Amino acid sequence: MRLILAVFFNVIFIGIISLFNSILYAQNKNALKLWYDKPVLDHTWEQALPIGNGRLGAMVYGIPQREELQLNEETIYAGGPYRNDNHHALAALPEVRQLIFDGKPEKADQLLNQSFFTKTHGMPYQTGGSVVLNFPDHKEYQNYYRELDIESAVARSRYTVGDVTYTRQVFSSFADDVIMMQITASKKGALNFEMEYANPSDNRVFKSGQSLILEGRGSSHEGIKGQIIYQEHTAIKNKDGIVAVTNNKITVSGATSVVLYISIATNFVNYKTVDHDHTNRAACKLSSAQKKSFQAALNQHTAIYNKQFARFKLDLGRKVDAANMPITQRIENFKTAQDPSLVALLVQFGRYLLICSSQPGGQPANLQGIWNKSMNPPWDSKYTVNINTEMNYWPAEVTNLSETNEPLFQMIKELSESGRETARILYGADGWVTHHNTDLWRVTSPIDFAAAGMWPTGGTWLTQHVWEHYLYTGDKKFLAELYPVMKGASDFILSILIPHPKHPDWLVISPSISPEHGPISAGVTMDNQLAFDILTRTALASEILDQDPDYHTKLVATARQIPPMQVGRYTQLQEWLEDLDDPKSDHRHVSHLYGLYPGNQISPYRTPELFEAARNSLQYRGDFATGWSIGWKINLWARLLDGNKAYQIIDNMLTLADKMNPEGRTYPNMFTAHPPFQIDGNFGLSAGVAEMLMQSHDGAVHVLPALPEAWVEGSVEGMVARGGFHIDMNWKDGSVHNITVTSKIGGNLRVRSYWPLNSKGLKEAMGENPNILLNPVTGKEALVSAQANLKGNHLRKVYEYDIPTQAGGKYVFVHDHQ
Repeated sequence: MRLILAVFFNVIFIGIISLFNSILYAQNKNALKLWYDKPVLDHTWEQALPIGNGRLGAMVYGIPQREELQLNEETIYAGGPYRNDNHHALAALPEVRQLIFDGKPEKADQLLNQSFFTKTHGMPYQTGGSVVLNFPDHKEYQNYYRELDIESAVARSRYTVGDVTYTRQVFSSFADDVIMMQITASKKGALNFEMEYANPSDNRVFKSGQSLILEGRGSSHEGIKGQIIYQEHTAIKNKDGIVAVTNNKITVSGATSVVLYISIATNFVNYKTVDHDHTNRAACKLSSAQKKSFQAALNQHTAIYNKQFARFKLDLGRKVDAANMPITQRIENFKTAQDPSLVALLVQFGRYLLICSSQPGGQPANLQGIWNKSMNPPWDSKYTVNINTEMNYWPAEVTNLSETNEPLFQMIKELSESGRETARILYGADGWVTHHNTDLWRVTSPIDFAAAGMWPTGGTWLTQHVWEHYLYTGDKKFLAELYPVMKGASDFILSILIPHPKHPDWLVISPSISPEHGPISAGVTMDNQLAFDILTRTALASEILDQDPDYHTKLVATARQIPPMQVGRYTQLQEWLEDLDDPKSDHRHVSHLYGLYPGNQISPYRTPELFEAARNSLQYRGDFATGWSIGWKINLWARLLDGNKAYQIIDNMLTLADKMNPEGRTYPNMFTAHPPFQIDGNFGLSAGVAEMLMQSHDGAVHVLPALPEAWVEGSVEGMVARGGFHIDMNWKDGSVHNITVTSKIGGNLRVRSYWPLNSKGLKEAMGENPNILLNPVTGKEALVSAQANLKGNHLRKVYEYDIPTQAGGKYVFVHDHQ
């Protein structure tokens, strides 16, 4: 009897172990997949799955009886080359400034709308329509499954009709620059469907050889004639069966497996020119792609994609069975399950989206990346540069995707050209300017209306990304190439700064606003922070490049005249020069906290009063907001070294957004919701989690600065710190276990930790870090209101160490848990 029981329990034990191992395998297999057991319902775009190669995007619906690939190409915009400068602005500028100084912001607002704005407010990014595949006999299906594999950048669907299994694979090729879809039936000759276009633009469809071509046009908008012309070439390659092309559709009959190719090209050359041979370009790409087998094309695509994606790995822990649930259910369950692997997936999904919407040689990711179903999308899906465009690129350096910045840098170069004329016409100023919004045509004058658009430091903020790239890479060649852009941004600030009549020792920018919040003003806090940063960073660049010593002196001297940050009567960081903050306001913009993140002027160690005031300001604004604002708040709480609070904000993001819950912030396809969809929330979250795990803005590489209690154990590989340091680390029981640092360019490494570390050659840090790539520039001491009630900051003890590094060297640090 004992033997029988022993055998029985042994079998049960082995079965349990086998089941447990199967679950672990399934979790690992699905760790980087968004998967679903239902197709898109009610044709809901926010349930479709995004693919892209930087230039070409598609939303894949995966509906058995009516597959749809909703298409985008990054240069399909309304309008054509144009400018929106108002030549009456300069004459009105002195009166506007005087009205502001006289305390009459309403009249200043009125005059600005009359003299600085035109009837043209930017051109919308537009859809390329859809390729639709009709399978009329597939309405009754079973065993449905679809996924987006972000490890290989492929979308798949599978289902059965009768005794036939149908499989679809689709990707936007990084190798061949076309969209490819393989459709396969498990039974010979069982594949029958029709392909057609659905497109809302002014278009025509026609046959050319074995291709079905749609020629469309970007629309005219606000008096600007549509000049973008594009062609979509679609062809189907078959091994068996019949493919017939007519003037409006392609019919497939009796096939077993086919590959569909979509090539798209426009006549766009650059923001000044639209005379590219789009017909030849689309045809050549299609012809070249068709010469390869589907599997060879897929392998090449995935290999190129993974050169970027595979650099960074993240494990925040797992919940049993979590990866075995469809994504929609995982989002719905997050409040109760608190599944850390879903957060890790959302971080990696953000990286996936950045890779797929921003590649060298192309356009930067706009308000929706490259995914847009409309001719008139929300906010035109342009570039909103009072935070949204910048947020798109926050994860680029820290999560090891540095080259995705290249389109942003190219746009900044082009804005620096276009913005020179705007600076001269509107302000009589040197250098270049961009206001709060731009588009494919690189317009730089204000748009919309004064309370949103009268913000002349958009270019100033964008240019900070140039300096940040240098801090991460130490690339002096890049710095020398972009130095004229930095100098032009600084020249504009030098030209428009004026003394404040009530504070003659202070130089301020006027007119301006605190982005989308508050009255027309002079000397708003965010402008002061941005001006200080660009002046001091350009000065450092000139010193590093050994250029312009007299100019360097002027920059530093002017930066000293920028108003200091102020702590107001509510112990808040003042948003304006005057103490006007409303502690009951929950406004989505927290622009005055730029100095905390992504800037580095506010520090727990260097500026404790400002650090406390920033925390109070953030608390006043509340924890819930639009999707992108939630993304910003995650980063801000990470910089405030409060991991549990940052995690609470992540929890707010992971609420399902659908018809039943309009206040949700994550759609079923894991796009984040403003609402409606804006991609910046995805990018903000990816950067925010990275910021919780490592920071390098404040004189040292700080490991696990804001680790929440929910992530007790985990690991990260391929994170990048300023100074060119690549970080791999793991942690256990809420404390760091070991850290491996690869130094790409050499230089002193200063490590900051809440735990003592051991390593050969490690010494206790003393004095200022000699590595300037890690060091911030500290501004003036804060002014503190007599009514402020400062209580101090309760900071954890930190250990700081220095170790000299050599380029290519690896350095291991260990915390002994014993």
